[in-house]
Parts: sequence; structure tokens; C-alpha cells
Amino acid sequence: MVSPKQMPNGVVATPASPPPISATKLSSYLRFPLVVATNLILNAVLLSFTSTYAAGDLSSVSRSINDWWEVGGTLLLKILELQLGWWGDFDSYDLVSLTILTHGPPLYLLTTFYGIRPTTLLTKLALDMAAIYVPFRIFRPLKATHAVEAPKGTVSNRSVINDWEVSVYNSLLAAGIYGLTVYSSFMTWLPMHLVIHFEGLRDISGAHEARLPFLIASFIPVGIAAKSFLFTPATGAKRDLGDIRQLAFNPETATLMETVEYNLWGYSKRTRVMIARTATLAALTFMNTWYQVALTVEGAESVGAAGWAGVWATAAVLTGTVFWWVGHVDGVSN
Repeated sequence: MVSPKQMPNGVVATPASPPPISATKLSSYLRFPLVVATNLILNAVLLSFTSTYAAGDLSSVSRSINDWWEVGGTLLLKILELQLGWWGDFDSYDLVSLTILTHGPPLYLLTTFYGIRPTTLLTKLALDMAAIYVPFRIFRPLKATHAVEAPKGTVSNRSVINDWEVSVYNSLLAAGIYGLTVYSSFMTWLPMHLVIHFEGLRDISGAHEARLPFLIASFIPVGIAAKSFLFTPATGAKRDLGDIRQLAFNPETATLMETVEYNLWGYSKRTRVMIARTATLAALTFMNTWYQVALTVEGAESVGAAGWAGVWATAAVLTGTVFWWVGHVDGVSN
């Protein structure tokens, strides 16, 4: 043990205590289990506070989950979502946006066609958002595209992604794509699909009476989430070694594997980020929506759940494609 040291002015100096270890500096092998544990605990605690308010509404349309494989499947899906978020290097903002986009479709089905109160479903969604935001905010730092205090030069097109007019326009654009996709489905094949494959559907008028402007307005939060998850990270992506290799690619001297890699994945960093995030969003939207509808909604068939999930996965792909096009307009650097 180091003893105190007497200073010339008579002040006794004691050894400084080591600074506390930030949670974000812990080993990744420790942080991810802590993320899972924190998420599950928060889910249980928050659910206990809201169960008396929401359980009555949801129990009227919910299928009982009693078999071990159903309980295990629900837990496994939750851990898989967290693992994809961790391996995908997403931060808390990314995952809140992803939660809105992937957990929203099953809840929209319940409020539109089963008459469940919107406040009940918004409470459920807020619970999911809080349970995933807190652990990732504690154990993973924000990405440079989401951190206002990020050093200059770490983000490309900072003036574009922070411009409020650009943010508003892109959020409305995404809301319009989602609204138009759902509206066109309502006006064509989806009502009959729901009637055939959802036994006990309470009201189909939500599809026949849908109005596009109101749909787009109701999807503005979805548009904001899509802009945050897709447009901002892709537009702010900096050039990397992959871009340098693409510029240096010479088909005359390249090996077969280098040529295959260039043809399959020889895109700019921005395009690669957009493709990866759009694919992640579409896959998780379909998987989570299908699972939540097919296994928890009473009377829902697997085919019916797949059709409903496909509408939202299609909207995700269309939104990512349009955002990729928007990001390549003049004035936005690669």
C-alpha cells in the first residue's frame, strides 16, 4: 500500500484513485450477456407495471403460449434480435428505430382489424423501445452519425444528415412509401387474404375505408424511424478500404475470387451500408411480424401471417431503394 506523501506546503497528497471503468470499455464477451440480462429484466419489470392496464385488451385476441417450444421460441427470438443488433454494430438509436419498424406491424393489425385500443398497443411498443434502448445506451457508445459531439471528419455529409429540412422531407418520403404500400394492398388483395386466413377477424372495414393521406400521416413515426435507421447511417458512411480496392481494381490482373467479390460486393461504402441495413430491416420485419401474428393472435394462420408480414417487408425494401437513390443526388459526396 502506498503511504501518503507530505508536500512542501504541508498538504498531504494521497494516491489518486483509479478512474472508474466505463461500461462501454468492458470486454465484448461481458457486455453482450449484460445487454441480454438487462433487456430481459427490464421487459419483466415494465410488463408487470403495465399488465393490469394492457392484459385485458390483449388477452381477448391472444393465443395461449404454454408449450415449452413456444416459450423457448419467444425467448430465442428476443435473444436473436439482440444478437443481430450487437453483431450488426447498431447503437441504441438504431435499435429503437428498428423496434418501431419491426414491432409495429403486428400491433397495427390488432388495432385496425381487432379493435384493440391504440393506447394499449402504444404502451406495449413503448415498453419494447425502452427495454432495448437502455442496455444498448449503457453498454455501447453512439455511432458517429448519431453523436452530435463526434469529432469533425468522422462522418461524411454531416451538413446533410443534420439538416432539419432534409430530415423532414426524408421522413415524409418514407412515411409515404409505407402508406402507399399498405394502401395499395388494402385496395387489392389483402382484404380477401385476411378474411380467408384470419379466423375471428372482428372488423375488415379498416381496409375498405382506408384513405391514403390519413395512412401517410399515421405512418410519420415509421418514416422518422426509417430515416434514422436507413438514410442517416448510409449517407454518413465514410470511405473505407473497400472503396480504395474498388478504385484500384484491375480486371486484367485480378484473380478469379477478386473478380467475383468485385462483381457481387464491389459497391461504395454508402451502398453497402444501405444494402445491409435494408436487408436486415426486411428480414427482421418479416420474421418478427410472422412470428408474433402466427403464434400469438388467436385464429391467425401461418399463410395469413406471412401475407401480412410480406406487405411490411416489401415497404422496407422499397424505402431502402428510394433512399439509396436520394443519397446519390448531386451535392452528396460518396
